[in-house]
Amino acid sequence: MRMPRLFSVRVLVFSLVVLLAFILVSPTLHSYLQQRQDLEDLRREVAAAQARNDDLRADLLRWDDSAYVIAQARERLSFVMPGEMAFRVKDPETVPDTPATTSGPAATVQGEDVTRPWYATVWDSVQIAGKTPAGTAPDAATTPPATSPETPDPGPSGG
Repeated sequence: MRMPRLFSVRVLVFSLVVLLAFILVSPTLHSYLQQRQDLEDLRREVAAAQARNDDLRADLLRWDDSAYVIAQARERLSFVMPGEMAFRVKDPETVPDTPATTSGPAATVQGEDVTRPWYATVWDSVQIAGKTPAGTAPDAATTPPATSPETPDPGPSGG
């Protein structure tokens, strides 16, 4: 009786062919799967960009509404309509506990010209800052001049 061989020539050749096919197909399959993943990522980015584009278009369309423009001017730029009075709260945490009075006309901001442009206020600030004496700066009055350790002191001879 003859014992069957465990590894016949046919099984060995078939195994080599399968191994060769795996070696040849593996990089191609890996590239294919990587490209599919990249394509899916790009599709997600395009969808996010389209959603952002839609949001920006909706925001742009809101500016066609005059009520929205007026609300933004009031909120962002502190504009008031003609005949309205502007109030400025200096520190909202220190508001007194007195009830608001409703009798009488509303007051404007005290001590400031409401119709004055912003650059005039900035210029006044620059002029006020320019009037301060030069010797009152805390850094210049308290800090002695620094000497460099690399340059030697010429001494009494002067040279």
